[in-house]
Amino acid sequence: MTRVKRGIATKKRHKRLLKQTKGYWGQRKNIFKRAKETLMRAMAFAYKGRKMLKRDMRQLFITRIGAAARQHDMSYNTFIHALQKAGVGLNRKMLSQIAVYEPEVFAQLVTIAKQ
Repeated sequence: MTRVKRGIATKKRHKRLLKQTKGYWGQRKNIFKRAKETLMRAMAFAYKGRKMLKRDMRQLFITRIGAAARQHDMSYNTFIHALQKAGVGLNRKMLSQIAVYEPEVFAQLVTIAKQ
């Protein structure tokens, strides 16, 4: 039986991983073992960050809507509840954009919510 040499596959795998760690500091970019540890950790943080971004953005939208609603003597939760009762199907992102860029339209939404 012939001997199987696996150097080519290993080198390819190592090069692929080291290419992803370009820009890291010290051994973290050029020593396979250190690079793999760092990359695994970085990818875990990136995964968590993608989840946290959604939470952070929703929190920002709610803060903006609440601030705009308070200018019209209405709290955030009563405003959202009144909009749902009125059948307005805008999500928080769109309400936030309206509150920031179209204050007149937001004032109309508040009047709809107050009725």
